[in-house]
Amino acid sequence: MTLPTENPADRLVLDAVGAAFAALPAGARVAVAFSGGLDSTSLLDAAVRTGGASRCVALHIHHGLSPRADEWLAHCDAFARERGVAFEARHVDVSRETGVSIEAAARDARYHALDAMCAGHDVSAMWLAQHADDQAETVLLQLLRGAGLAGLAAMAPGRLVPGARIVRMRPLLHVLRAQLEQYAHARDLSWIDDESNADTRYARNALRHEVLPQLAVHFPGFRDALSRTATHAAAAQRLLDELARIDMQEAARDDARALSRDALLALDDERAVNLLRYWMRTLGLPAASTARLADALRQLRDVTRDHGMRVDHAGQSLRNYRDDIFWEAGDSAEAADETAIGTRPVSELTWRGESIWRLPQWRGTFVFAEVEADDPDAIAGPLLTRAPLSARARAGGERMRVDANGASRTLKNLFQERGVPSWKRDVPLVFSGDALLFVPLIGVNRETAAIAADEADANASRYFRLDWRPDVLIA
Repeated sequence: MTLPTENPADRLVLDAVGAAFAALPAGARVAVAFSGGLDSTSLLDAAVRTGGASRCVALHIHHGLSPRADEWLAHCDAFARERGVAFEARHVDVSRETGVSIEAAARDARYHALDAMCAGHDVSAMWLAQHADDQAETVLLQLLRGAGLAGLAAMAPGRLVPGARIVRMRPLLHVLRAQLEQYAHARDLSWIDDESNADTRYARNALRHEVLPQLAVHFPGFRDALSRTATHAAAAQRLLDELARIDMQEAARDDARALSRDALLALDDERAVNLLRYWMRTLGLPAASTARLADALRQLRDVTRDHGMRVDHAGQSLRNYRDDIFWEAGDSAEAADETAIGTRPVSELTWRGESIWRLPQWRGTFVFAEVEADDPDAIAGPLLTRAPLSARARAGGERMRVDANGASRTLKNLFQERGVPSWKRDVPLVFSGDALLFVPLIGVNRETAAIAADEADANASRYFRLDWRPDVLIA
């Protein structure tokens, strides 16, 4: 809606927020990431004026990095209450690991908590208060870090982030900080000044206080120029992504969980790296350096046997199996196809004829289907009731017999023989008491099934087949 305004900055801010509301469904609610600083204070105030308090919720993150953090939380709570806006705050712990910048750790913790809080509110979007000066700083930082197009594209006005369920929007991305100051002073707003923003040991603060003022003297229009650079980079990145999607159609395996090694290596280096970057983003993995991706291509060309290559990145390892390449959890100290061993709790079931056995920790369900005795995967009813059933992770070294007269073999060999890639081997093993009974993707352990053969004949037992059905949607 159009509101009367008192100055150009007031109109500019309200128009930007009004356009953001107009991009959402009618009546949609928004969550404002509310730190209490000038930017988010102006955004929340304008959102209430434009859309009404009932359409807004203010979300505050308490990092605990400043001795004034409790004071800031109280300020934000009071500001929201004065405007009748729903308010929620959450404390987060910021990682102090060596090699991880505190800026990056705080940002990751903040977004993770904000996404979690948004899930508890009926909101269509999360609004962030970054403005045109922030965008210019981001482009410059990415340039100085040697970032590619995706980095130079900087902050998008709005996008759905992988892993998040709502769109993140930046309504003020074309508004200058000076204009927000004019807006806030005209509205007589009070806000928090974070003392850490003046610490030039942080790269962004050094740019803000020492570099940008000099740029403004010699290149007054640098903010608009850098904003155009981000726009051009974003357009070029979209074209690269479209090319990657075309290449993905040829190379993807198993719903893009894996890529064909041959199809990837048929591309030239630049196109192959572009596909790898795009594929990693679809899997929710952080971007890898050019050097790391170049090493991956080198290893893929040189590999001569299964599991002969490994590239570690962000807690995952890029591996190959036959013609497939894929990411699996783990570091270099772990075996290639044993990364899930022993990592899940045991689930037990005293079976009394249930048709399903839901295993949330495995993201799947066992289905008990009645079959004839001559079904190749038939299990006699007495074997399902003679002892509690349990679903367990692999402990390593398990063996089973897939043929009644065959030899006992390791699960690892059986998975390899059936061409089951490593990331699919993290399945629940079903035991009857202490005896291995069933393994998804392999079948029934004939050695254990033979135990109930006499009982089944004597009691005219019913027979059942076990089917493992993974969840369709993976969280």
